[in-house]
Amino acid sequence: MKAGSTILAALALCAATASGALAQTAPRGARAGQQDGQGFAGADTAAGAADSLGQTATPPTVSAGTFDLGNGLSFLMNYTGQAAANPIGGIRQGSAYAGQLFFGIDGDLERLAGIEGGSFHIAVTNRHGRNLADDAIGNNTSVQEIFGGGQTTRLTLLSYQQKLFDNRVDMEFGRLVANIAFLNSPIYCNFQTNSACGNPTFVFKTSNFTFWPVASWGAHAKAWLTDKVFLHGGVYEVNPLHQQPGDNGLDFSTKGATGAIMPFELGYSTTFANDLLPRNYGIGGWYDASDYADPTRDVTGRPAVLTGLPLGTRFGRSGVYARFDQMIWRPDPTAPQGLTLFGVAMAGTSGRLNEDYFLEIGALQTGTFAGRPFDTVGFVVNTQKFSDLALQNIQLAQASLGIDRKLPTQQVMMELNYGIQVTPAIRLTPNLQYIVNPDQTRFPYYRKNIPDAFVVGAKLSVDLFTLAGLAKGPGSN
Repeated sequence: MKAGSTILAALALCAATASGALAQTAPRGARAGQQDGQGFAGADTAAGAADSLGQTATPPTVSAGTFDLGNGLSFLMNYTGQAAANPIGGIRQGSAYAGQLFFGIDGDLERLAGIEGGSFHIAVTNRHGRNLADDAIGNNTSVQEIFGGGQTTRLTLLSYQQKLFDNRVDMEFGRLVANIAFLNSPIYCNFQTNSACGNPTFVFKTSNFTFWPVASWGAHAKAWLTDKVFLHGGVYEVNPLHQQPGDNGLDFSTKGATGAIMPFELGYSTTFANDLLPRNYGIGGWYDASDYADPTRDVTGRPAVLTGLPLGTRFGRSGVYARFDQMIWRPDPTAPQGLTLFGVAMAGTSGRLNEDYFLEIGALQTGTFAGRPFDTVGFVVNTQKFSDLALQNIQLAQASLGIDRKLPTQQVMMELNYGIQVTPAIRLTPNLQYIVNPDQTRFPYYRKNIPDAFVVGAKLSVDLFTLAGLAKGPGSN
């Protein structure tokens, strides 16, 4: 795969979540090898595309096809749909469907204009559909990750990227989102639950971490200190106006900005090129230097849940995290199939927060039965610990109704799925999800605990250029 198509491979690797941002290839000697004809992320993508998500792919998600014109311009277009229904539990029973159409352009400026190490990236998305969590379950963590961002057509990415010092320093700036460059991994994209895919949900509940597809001004840089150790930092404008329904992403002004969020990570990352069992370990955090709504108090300092007045405005929050993924079993040392474990631990360190901490553990098996090298089996379970502030809101609301009951302190969400590579262009992932103690923060006056919810879901991914015969996907000849 040519260097100019690296970004589009990254977009394909996480098409369901945020389909791709900056392609940041690892330094020379840290790239994974390509399995000829198998459609796996290769020399420029296993390290490059996955590294664009903050970590190297372990194992690499099967890559979608890029339509390469051969002159430095590459294109990718895909569609992701996610259906979900809750036959048991929640506030009521229901079903919902949400989808995203994605189109990306990647320009290699070295080939186009002789600018060594330079490239540009453009992405446009259209999101549509309904959210089952809103419509029926009642909790505030969706079971359809593809929902969100205004359910409209918008410019999602417009950036310039520059690599220096033999790719050991990689910088990008422009209209960006933080959640593609930080706290992301291709592994997370195998799941439909928004508690895990495309980022651990805690960071969005406790900060103004910017998210796909709502872009704002931003910049970040990654420096590879060795072939395995990197330091990564960024700064992103926080602008609530861009999150309003109908926003098209074309307003490049900073009107409405309330500050910035600054994520950072120190990581250790290997690939199939330099490790028999590739692994990624990272420690990091963020400082949210922007305005946010107080979880409980209104503009007068009284409980907003009782007064009905607007929430008061606060400034400044922070958090830390540690995460890993580690391949633990690889039956064929010449192939990328195998079993990988992954996990995340996150906690808030300052500010008035709705949650105290988040813990997650999961596993992904790539390659299942004989003749099914691109299928996957995945399981993930995580817990969100509600803060005393979040529980106080509900307790006050319940007391005003004359109700005194014990409130759950944690929400546990889990998913089991099987990813089927139906054709080189089509992937179907049926999944089962279960939510223990769906959080009631959105409905503090609901008179009883929301019943545990069982969710049946299905995720469909279609690579449109591969479907049209203009590119090659997993298993293409």
